[in-house]
Amino acid sequence: MSRIILLLRGVNVGGHRKVPMEELRQTCRDIGFDDVESYIQSGNLVVTAPGGAEAAAAMLETALQQRFGFAVDVIARTARQWAAYAAGSPFPDAAEKQPNLLHLALSKQKPKPGAVAALRERASAGELIEASGDALWVLYPNGVAGTKLGPAVFDKAAGSPVTARNWRTVLKLHELAGG
Repeated sequence: MSRIILLLRGVNVGGHRKVPMEELRQTCRDIGFDDVESYIQSGNLVVTAPGGAEAAAAMLETALQQRFGFAVDVIARTARQWAAYAAGSPFPDAAEKQPNLLHLALSKQKPKPGAVAALRERASAGELIEASGDALWVLYPNGVAGTKLGPAVFDKAAGSPVTARNWRTVLKLHELAGG
């Protein structure tokens, strides 16, 4: 059993695809996960689960489809992988001064070569994009409201579904995972 961070993509956004956190935690317990913790209402989980991160994501995706009636992409990382993200971003000043504008974007599969270049090509509101390992880091110095870097753009650039969390959430999930 290992500590795993599970990120649900696109739930509880704009009143669509509702997944109440208590029901989500119970779903996790029902499929054999222990020490289930959620953070805020946007599908952030830290669990102890058998098997690896990919197996936990697949189990949860199946359970969510059965319980809620719609597909949800789940992106998973081990606590060890997450610790590397929490150790620092390519934008240390923003992490300190603008943590809500700094986002960690993770894809189900390792991003395709050229993902950063493709995202930079579409950036139009001063966004700064860097890669580090399997992570894409985005700084939105003018906020996310005016960006053209929506989910479909990230998915296409990375080659698989992507979800992002701001720096504060990255640190909180690290703390919940035992970091």
